[in-house]
Amino acid sequence: MMTLRRRLLLLLILLALVILALYLWLKPAHPDALWRIVSQQCLPNQQQHNNPAPCAQVDPQHGAVVFKDRNGPLQYLLMPTAKITGIESPELLTPTAPNFFLLAWQARRFMTEKYGKPIDDAAISLAINSEYGRTQNQLHIHISCLAPTVKSRLAQAEQTFTPRWQPLPGGLLQHDYLVRRVTPGELAQQGAFRLLASGVAGASQQMGRYGLAMTALPNGDFLLLATERNLLRLNLASAEELQDHDCTLLQPRP
Repeated sequence: MMTLRRRLLLLLILLALVILALYLWLKPAHPDALWRIVSQQCLPNQQQHNNPAPCAQVDPQHGAVVFKDRNGPLQYLLMPTAKITGIESPELLTPTAPNFFLLAWQARRFMTEKYGKPIDDAAISLAINSEYGRTQNQLHIHISCLAPTVKSRLAQAEQTFTPRWQPLPGGLLQHDYLVRRVTPGELAQQGAFRLLASGVAGASQQMGRYGLAMTALPNGDFLLLATERNLLRLNLASAEELQDHDCTLLQPRP
């Protein structure tokens, strides 16, 4: 019969193997994996062969690429061609910075092309996570579907949205959010990052604490949503939580 000591030893070995397996499964990709794809694959391939692969698009004029994310059937990422770490990067607030949120919104056409038919703008969302709520150190804006529960909640509160940042009563997904209605002209002239930095007290000095998202409203305006890191409320400001990469909104209803 197996002794108690041997049983404990086998149990410890099994536990160690389980922990190792979980670590390998959950271990995030290298934090520069996206930058390596942009700088070592997409840009050189475009320059040398006029082929953006593995990106879907390389736009040197505006300094951005569009890349199909491996998660979800329709999710894409918009990333700079330059090394810009994330939302905390000071260059995003300069007058000459590319309007990355506008470029990402224009890139939603890749979702439509892949889907094979038109997608309602109100079902599409953009999101960038905070410095503390991301795994990659290359700025990337998620272009994906809006989560159904979030879409329903925003539709209920639509009449309360104004051109100034204000708290969304009750928040979203148990996290506090600020919301602001934005016209297409405002988005084109100022960009989402500058609208956050200039409109929320203290944000310009602490941009890395914020996650930022955007979706369309029925009248043609946009809605910006910002959440700030709050460790006491287990909020790392990952605005990507508002998205549904499975695109349930586009699936036929039973």
